[in-house]
Amino acid sequence: MRINHTGEVCAQALYLGQAAVATSTDTREHLLQAAREEHDHLLWCGERLVEIDARPSLLNPLWFAGSYLIGAGAALFGDRISLGFVVETERQVEAHLDDHLERLPLADARSRAILATMQREEVEHGQHALDRGAVELAPAVRRIMGACADVMRFIAYRL
Repeated sequence: MRINHTGEVCAQALYLGQAAVATSTDTREHLLQAAREEHDHLLWCGERLVEIDARPSLLNPLWFAGSYLIGAGAALFGDRISLGFVVETERQVEAHLDDHLERLPLADARSRAILATMQREEVEHGQHALDRGAVELAPAVRRIMGACADVMRFIAYRL
């Protein structure tokens, strides 16, 4: 659950960073709405961490700052590419949540419910970005994003 919590810290920061640089009001509002929903996910994961007597990542402030800068940087390439970044981010999050749900014990109904709800909303974020004209990111960019996510998961699990 710590990794999911950190992922929501990052997602919220990404979307806030992208919204800060977005050129269209529609794109900015879409990103701010997604950030609000990511904040809800963050709260749910935080509550669940308390319930299972676990702690969040010690590096969450660093994850937030780095993700905000990445989001703002992505948005500098224009709204359509920024929205493509949303689509790819949410695809990767959906895959992570699929994997986590497969490994999570069936008896942990509370965590499963949280993750399933988050997953549905993440898919919606990606679809809304597609509906607004997102462009497909280059395969190399998608691989770099995946590698960065792998590093974050590895470190957040431990710290």
